[in-house]
Amino acid sequence: MDVLDLARWQFAITTVYHFFFVPITLGLSWLVAGMQTAWVRTGNEKWLRATKFFGKIFLINFAMGVVTGIVQEFQFGMNWSDYSRFVGDIFGAPLAIEGLLAFFLESTFLGLWIFGWDRLPKKLHLATIWLASLGTMLSAYFILAANSWMQHPVGYEFNAETGRAELNDFVTVLTQNTAVIAFVHTLSASFMVAGALVAGISLYLLLRDKGADVARSTLRLGAVTTLVAAVAVSISGDVDGKIMTEQQPMKMAAAEALYQTEQPADFSIFTVGTLDGSEEVFSVTIPNVLSFLATGTWDGEVEGINDLNAEYAQAYAGTGIDSFAPNIPLTYWMFRLMIGVGMLAALWALWALWAYRGDRRPSSPWALRLAILVPLLPLFAASFGWIFTEMGRQPWIVFGLMPTAAGVSPMVGSGAVWTSMIGFTLLYAVLAIIEVGLIVRTVRQGPPEAVADPFVEREADAPLTISY
Repeated sequence: MDVLDLARWQFAITTVYHFFFVPITLGLSWLVAGMQTAWVRTGNEKWLRATKFFGKIFLINFAMGVVTGIVQEFQFGMNWSDYSRFVGDIFGAPLAIEGLLAFFLESTFLGLWIFGWDRLPKKLHLATIWLASLGTMLSAYFILAANSWMQHPVGYEFNAETGRAELNDFVTVLTQNTAVIAFVHTLSASFMVAGALVAGISLYLLLRDKGADVARSTLRLGAVTTLVAAVAVSISGDVDGKIMTEQQPMKMAAAEALYQTEQPADFSIFTVGTLDGSEEVFSVTIPNVLSFLATGTWDGEVEGINDLNAEYAQAYAGTGIDSFAPNIPLTYWMFRLMIGVGMLAALWALWALWAYRGDRRPSSPWALRLAILVPLLPLFAASFGWIFTEMGRQPWIVFGLMPTAAGVSPMVGSGAVWTSMIGFTLLYAVLAIIEVGLIVRTVRQGPPEAVADPFVEREADAPLTISY
């Protein structure tokens, strides 16, 4: 493997691993804030116990997310220095704001939330978790704005003397429709992930008879959140698909393994292609559906891979790119797994609401297995979607501006990348064992049996404590 392939593999491994923690942090922070709000408003102790229990899971996940996220920025300088030099003026701006504003907002108020249970007034303490949740949301927006610029570069001009893309309209970079819809879609998916996590853990607790009064309420909360988020994911995904067709038609063609331009275009349920992914051998399709998904009309034209490849070969002559199509089998199946696995989670949430409505408590080995499996479904669906988004852009690292091959560091050898990739992979494996072990132990313990109101009179010089 050459340096380019190794660098891509390393970035893929570290990014996908880090992304496991992102949607959980994004969604669960808001659900924990909602649980604490329910306790403050009603005074019902079960919501305080739920806040403490799921707050602990949230904090474990947040810590792992911070540790694994730091690596991402370093890779831009180590393995992708030519890319960093080319887009640093643009790409660095939203990432800097994310670190200096959003991350400091969430980490500062999260610290106040952790240590302020018995020091801050009750409603002021509640505000800290809401502000920390706002910080996680802002972090996501700025990062997605940076990534969206790679998908659809705007608000820049190319400086021929320096050979760099330079920012000239930061507002456009932050507010372009690619960034806005990516944020809505990602946030919706994060709520779906967090909702399924809360619902799955709650069902496990209910079946194991641990904190059943808490588990029944949080099961409903998680299942409803999953269903509402699934609707938002579907709507935002539909809008995102139409924007993607307009800005990156090759990505849509690859997602459907559509080799020839069609009008109207059929949606592929199952396609078998040649081993090199260059043409279709067999497919099962639904008439006209792809036209609607891509254009909003049932008879719209959708360009195929072969026609787009020929078009791009003329438009981007001299870039050194042989084929402008991404890995067709990978993008095709990631797109379907994203949708299919996510739909399974939504169907499970609907079943859980029906099966456990009122005081019903059906129990079976399958219910317990599903309680363990279901929290992973939307998490994997979100990861499949992230892989599709990044792989579908290939062979561009910045669509239409910079080929991926041109962004790799010229002075880094394959030995250095192999060493760092193996090191990170082993380290992340250890962190995964720690993360899963901590969460499994927390879930098995269940929510606390009883929690005294932490907002009581205390001595002013009493030491700070973590109330978990």
